[in-house]
Amino acid sequence: MKKTLILTTALTGFAFAAGAEEITVMSWGGAYAKSQIEGYHKPFTEKTGVKVISVDADNPATPIKAQVEAGNVTIDVVDVEYPDAVRLCDEGLLEEIDPSILPPGADGTPAAEDFLDGAISDCLVTTIVFSTLYGYDSTKFEGDAPSTIADLFDLEKFPGKRGMRKAPKTTLEMALMADGVAPADVYELLETDEGVDRAFAKLDTIKDDVVWWEAGAQPPQLLADGEVVMTTAYNGRLFNAAIGEGQPFVMVYDGQVMDYDGYAIPKGAPNKERALEFLVFATETEQLAEQAKWISYGPARKSSAPFVGLYQDGKTEMGPHMPTSPENLEGALTTDYEFWVDYNTELSERFNAWLAK
Repeated sequence: MKKTLILTTALTGFAFAAGAEEITVMSWGGAYAKSQIEGYHKPFTEKTGVKVISVDADNPATPIKAQVEAGNVTIDVVDVEYPDAVRLCDEGLLEEIDPSILPPGADGTPAAEDFLDGAISDCLVTTIVFSTLYGYDSTKFEGDAPSTIADLFDLEKFPGKRGMRKAPKTTLEMALMADGVAPADVYELLETDEGVDRAFAKLDTIKDDVVWWEAGAQPPQLLADGEVVMTTAYNGRLFNAAIGEGQPFVMVYDGQVMDYDGYAIPKGAPNKERALEFLVFATETEQLAEQAKWISYGPARKSSAPFVGLYQDGKTEMGPHMPTSPENLEGALTTDYEFWVDYNTELSERFNAWLAK
């Protein structure tokens, strides 16, 4: 680790060590990957001359687990959700990251204090706060429009197909909140058989009208194609469709489920030293703010906020579109990653069995 510290400390002055002249970064594709390419990849290459190859996956945790277990790792840096990072780290599939290699914020605040609470784990450095929420096509409703998480499940008041993520995570939480459970009580209830039964009972009420999605790019396309009238989605994907592409989509923040996501390094990464250099660069104050100019995901460093301004269109203020914006936090739930580390396997089996019925 000592050699790594020397290399990454040099990063602040861009005095890079000799070595491989390219790295491969795996992420989620679509508008999110584009924001990373603009915010991290291109500036990193400009500063270092190291080419960054971007590879997409529906959920990068899955192929990374397979690569490491097979001893055939081709990815240097991977973007994963926080619970997946904790699980993969516990299984010994990710490299541990010494937090002392992370530079202070632009205002001098030490990294440990500058990052949001819990954003740095043994194997992950968080880059963004994102949320799963739902949105709707405003052309499909006259008069009253959906405004609460309960409306997502109200087929009588708001008829039409729904899009939902084909996974228990966020889906079960939203079902309970739609059934009247306060965000603060969701995980305590999901730890009980009664709570899980209640969540699935709520999902039963819309099951026949659900179109299930797996990749982040699918929900906006489902709305655009008219296959659904409302759908859950990652907030940044709907933002890109609505603001970036001019689609008539409206986001509903009530009942949003917020989560951390960031960079990790697979065990056995072929270019580990370069990977660490990239990770440190990408998680600096200015770079996190730069990514936030391309997509509405909140930077994981507090010092990044003053650097986040307008969207790439030069007129849209990004602040109000962040899931962490004060006006969007009412009715929000923050993911309990420890819950999903403990219960993901069990609830995934229950969810898949329920789907097959």
